[in-house]
Amino acid sequence: MEIRSLFSGFKRNLISIPGWKTNKHLVVFESDDWGSIRMPSSEIYSRFISNGFDIAGSDYNRLDTLESNEDLSRLFEVLTDHKDTNGSHAVITANIVVGNPDFKKIQQSDFTEYYYEPVTDTLKRYSGRGRVESLWKEGYSSGFFVPQFHGREHVNAVRWMKALRKKSPAMMFTFANETTFSGDGDYNFMEVLDYDTPSDIPFMKKSLSEGLNLFEEIFGYRSRSFIAPCYTWNSAVEKTLFDNGVKYLQGLLIQSVPTGSFGNYKNKYHWLGSQNRLGQYYLVRNCFFEPSLSKTTDPVNECLNRIKIAYRWNKPAVISTHRINFMGSLDVTNREKNLVLFDELLTRILKEWPDTEFVTTEKLGDMIARDKE
Repeated sequence: MEIRSLFSGFKRNLISIPGWKTNKHLVVFESDDWGSIRMPSSEIYSRFISNGFDIAGSDYNRLDTLESNEDLSRLFEVLTDHKDTNGSHAVITANIVVGNPDFKKIQQSDFTEYYYEPVTDTLKRYSGRGRVESLWKEGYSSGFFVPQFHGREHVNAVRWMKALRKKSPAMMFTFANETTFSGDGDYNFMEVLDYDTPSDIPFMKKSLSEGLNLFEEIFGYRSRSFIAPCYTWNSAVEKTLFDNGVKYLQGLLIQSVPTGSFGNYKNKYHWLGSQNRLGQYYLVRNCFFEPSLSKTTDPVNECLNRIKIAYRWNKPAVISTHRINFMGSLDVTNREKNLVLFDELLTRILKEWPDTEFVTTEKLGDMIARDKE
């Protein structure tokens, strides 16, 4: 166990060495999945259990759902309680999907065609979400919740539609309850840009173009960054993102490149500030605050340890924290206990590094670009 721990520590340090450097103590929170559907309600979750679906251990189906007014209001309270050395609030770069499947139209087509609806329409159909759009925009104008683009929807529409056309009892049940759950494990067809054949890529490019335009319609500005769902994409789509104004590509050290076989990927490595042939910059997450997803018993100290490693090598702390950590509509204790942990994390960051600066993904990207251009 001690040898394994030493190796893990060595690896964390090793991957932090290459790439852009800064002497500043920068903190970036990048949070994915906002706007996407998962489990619509606790009533529907109970319906799944009573119909024999084994999803008690499926975190995304057990805890994650479309964010509510209360979820955002409670999160905003924590963010605005903490200010950095410049007097700026803690800020989350909120990676949002701008659409969801249009279940009614898909069914009317007898599953021959895929349709989506704008997330603003989805919000109207869910109770307790009447102020979500205005809260998104309030958070943006106040500088502590800054939307960026995560996809047109968070479902691999091609694979999902193939599964639906088979009309298995499990898929028909999950569809009738307006979920994209496959009925098996934790699989919700989430890997949007994965494919079974490269011939699917044009569909994906179209979805990205449409999604980025819809993002601008909703928020009034172009998204300058993008994070591929499940960190999976073929580099061919980067030109589409570039043509639509995306300059910064969020992700991990490893890009999972599709091979045409689900679960089998080629690894492509990126360092913080490295560029592709189009001049887009890769931004690499190196810290994690994922109490609802991680099996660690101490997510705050785990995150702080990674921050220390980042700073040791003059890197910003780019922290991944998914929406699921702050959702309370299905299980209010999930939201409340994690907000306490998030508050503790922010408090300890500011105590340990009083010169901390909270910045967005865009600002980090701009800092890197200025140094390199």
